[in-house]
Amino acid sequence: MTDEKPPARSIRARVRAEMTEEIKQVALGHLARDGSALSLRAVARDMGMVSSAIYRYFPSRDELLTALIIDAYESLGETAETADRDADRQDAYLARWFSVGHAIRRWALARPAEYALIYGSPIPGYSAPVDTVAPATRTLAAMARCVADAEAAGKVKEPDSAIALPPTENADYAAELRAVASALGFAEDSKVIERFLSAVTHVFGAVNFEVFGRLNNAIDQRGEWFDRQLRLLATTMGINPQQ
Repeated sequence: MTDEKPPARSIRARVRAEMTEEIKQVALGHLARDGSALSLRAVARDMGMVSSAIYRYFPSRDELLTALIIDAYESLGETAETADRDADRQDAYLARWFSVGHAIRRWALARPAEYALIYGSPIPGYSAPVDTVAPATRTLAAMARCVADAEAAGKVKEPDSAIALPPTENADYAAELRAVASALGFAEDSKVIERFLSAVTHVFGAVNFEVFGRLNNAIDQRGEWFDRQLRLLATTMGINPQQ
């Protein structure tokens, strides 16, 4: 029995994959320290590489940023999807909403540089390519799933007339809502899609306030604060306990 050596191509592919991952990890360290001021030359210097060598892996700063952005979206999306699958189905819809919301917050607090990369200020001179769209949608889709399922099951309560929005008279906006509803798994004529989109912006606004220090010197009990935000939003959407 003879030992077979792996083909040279597979060795090169493995070395390239390992090098690519190392470059991304060093780049994340730069983002954590310096914000969006990412330089391929600085990354190469930290790795002990000549600056020309790094261009064999990432031909431009924007390509490296895109790789990091896609990784971050995929990681957060997987986290949100896992939280939805693992939620206690005894109180199905509300439990799933809480599970996904808290998972998003935990991920953001554990990985603030990556969170800032995808939900912080736009990076000057960088325009995200279409490759980032599908990964970016994963988290939103996980948040939508429990709400769409609740509506489909007839478990979404219409808001009181005092807080109900009248139907829009803007035909273009109404068409946009129908398109978004369909893309996220709601019925095209969903009555909750607008409230859901409002809730999403509120969730990420709440996470942003915590990650970027906007709650400093104001709220220390942040887990309780965030939990109550999720509960308020669930009530606003019409997803209540025991439904």
